[in-house]
Amino acid sequence: MFVASLVAIALTSPVSAASSAPLGFQVLCLQHPDECRGGGSASVSLTESLLSTIETVNSQVNRAIRPQDDPGGDVWTVGASSGDCEDYVLSKRRALINAGLPPSSLRIAHVKAQGVDHAILVVKTDVSDLVLDNLVSSVIPLQNTRYRVLAVSGADPTVWH
Repeated sequence: MFVASLVAIALTSPVSAASSAPLGFQVLCLQHPDECRGGGSASVSLTESLLSTIETVNSQVNRAIRPQDDPGGDVWTVGASSGDCEDYVLSKRRALINAGLPPSSLRIAHVKAQGVDHAILVVKTDVSDLVLDNLVSSVIPLQNTRYRVLAVSGADPTVWH
C-alpha cells in the first residue's frame, strides 16, 4: 500500500513542515516528470460544470481500474487497468489535468482510513476541498470524510506537508 515510513504531519497543524514525497511517487517523477508538474492556480472556482467533470472523472476511473494491491514494493502507476489507491489517484489527476484543471489545484493526500494508510485526490476549490476516492463513489468535501490527513502534496506535487 502506501509508503509506511512517510512522516505524518496533520493538515490542520499550525506549523507545516515540508517533507519528501512518498518513495513510489518520487520514482514515478523520475520516470515520468510530466506527471509531476505543478502550475496554474492553487484553487479553482467551483461551478456546476466543473463539479460534473470531477464527478465524471471519479466515476470513470473508479470503474476502469480493478482493485489490486501492489505485489512486492509500492509502485505508483498512471493509467493502470488494475492497482491500488495511488494508481486511482494518479489516473484521476491526469484526467482532470487533461480536462483543463490546473495541476496545482490537485493535491495527493495520505490519509488514515479505518486505521489503514490510504491515498486520495483532493481538488482545492473556492468553496471546499473535494475528495475523489476509489473507496467512495461520490465526490464529497474533505471535511465530511472521516479521514485523518497525515500528509498532502502542495501546489508543487513533489513537495509534501
